[in-house]
Amino acid sequence: MSNDAFNEKHEEPGEQDEPTPEALTGRQRLIAGIWPPRVTRAQLIVAVLLFVLGLGLAIQVRSNSDNSALRGARQEDLVRILDEVDDRTQRLEDEKQRLVDQRTELENSSDQAEEARKQTVEKERQLGILAGTVAVHGPGITLSISDPADAVQADMLLDALQELRAAGAEAIEVNGVRVVAHTYFSGEGGAVEVDDRKITAPYVFTVIGKPQDLEPALNIPGGVVQTLEKEQATVHVARSDDIVIDALRPAERPDYSRSSTQ
Repeated sequence: MSNDAFNEKHEEPGEQDEPTPEALTGRQRLIAGIWPPRVTRAQLIVAVLLFVLGLGLAIQVRSNSDNSALRGARQEDLVRILDEVDDRTQRLEDEKQRLVDQRTELENSSDQAEEARKQTVEKERQLGILAGTVAVHGPGITLSISDPADAVQADMLLDALQELRAAGAEAIEVNGVRVVAHTYFSGEGGAVEVDDRKITAPYVFTVIGKPQDLEPALNIPGGVVQTLEKEQATVHVARSDDIVIDALRPAERPDYSRSSTQ
């Protein structure tokens, strides 16, 4: 017996020959050809290049489609679009300038309002001093007039007041009575009244102003001091760096007058 015959007889029961290519169906041959995939390095490079090229084409197409409206527009349409852009730019510039002017106006008005407020406060203080509604202090003099013979008349005290005002007195108090614009003296010697309030000697004028101007004004030849001394009155003038005048007048509301700004 030959060896081939021997091998055929002794072949293992489970062993079978693989099917030949002729025995495979078309479907089996297709699957065997594509799976498992066999990708070479060259194929991978080509795939990447194709992807990059496709992405670039897509971006270019999109860019062209965005500008297609302008590229296809007529010259008149392009001029109109340009004019609209210029008009919009001008409107934005005008709005910007308006806002800048408004900001400047607000800043200036704020500064003006603050300045007006300061001026109002200062004006109120000055009017309060003149009206006698606020207490004040500052340099000045004290004029004391003793009248043992009751010979000092109301007009003599009024002359002293006028002389002090002419010399620059800013605030005056006489025996606890605040002197204002309409202050007056009345009565006879020994029974003098200031603004209907009786005062007695010694008559004390407390005055705020520049002492270097106030004292010489009283001592001029033929002035207040000499006139009072002729009536046997004793006059004493003392300078001071800080005099306090705290006698106040109530704020009076006019019956008929009103501010023209109301």
